[in-house]
Amino acid sequence: MPLRVVRALEADDASVLGAPVFVRGQLRSYARLLHVDIESELSRSDVAVVTPPELVSHSHTPRYRRLLEQTTRRAVYIVLTLAIALPAWLGMKPHLSNDLPVASLDFPAVPPAAQAARPAGSPPQRTPVIASMASIPAAPVAAAAPGLSLQSTDETWLEVFAHDGSSIEQGTLPAGSARSYEPGRVGRVVLGNSAAVQLRNAGTLVDLTPFTRANVARFRLSSDGSLVPVED
Repeated sequence: MPLRVVRALEADDASVLGAPVFVRGQLRSYARLLHVDIESELSRSDVAVVTPPELVSHSHTPRYRRLLEQTTRRAVYIVLTLAIALPAWLGMKPHLSNDLPVASLDFPAVPPAAQAARPAGSPPQRTPVIASMASIPAAPVAAAAPGLSLQSTDETWLEVFAHDGSSIEQGTLPAGSARSYEPGRVGRVVLGNSAAVQLRNAGTLVDLTPFTRANVARFRLSSDGSLVPVED
């Protein structure tokens, strides 16, 4: 047995040995060495009574503190979410709006003010889609040329390009206008309000339905003079 334990037992200083269970254990070991029976003495309540130290939890957190920490974490999470999501939403809002103007390939309707100012019985007027184009003055109806020719029964607009991509003619045609082009000169054509256009190629009337989408016909002329549809 350690010397300090023997001294503590002989001096009846149980505080050095610790809890009562350790004191009783040391006493039994000491009694066995001396061949002494001390079980009757150990049953006494006043033998080796040591008050155990009070256990204090250092990890305990008060309830109010836990609630404060949870509320703080949630507030930080909400602020960070708003700081990330709000700028993204503001940036995408113009693209998600349903109020964006939708451009139409057809002629726009006449405003109500213009309709009220129009004399009774006058035919409806249309506004050309390409406002920047200067109006092409009406020309008398000419005989069909061996090349490409067209005649409009209502106001329309056209874009005519050569094979090299250069512009031959573009603008608005009043009703009753006619145009004709020499063979091999035209490479590509775009016709607005194609339902009001009669097109002839080498004197043969051409059905524009296969080349028309949203009342706008687009086609090009191949090397043999035939019409081929194109995408805008």
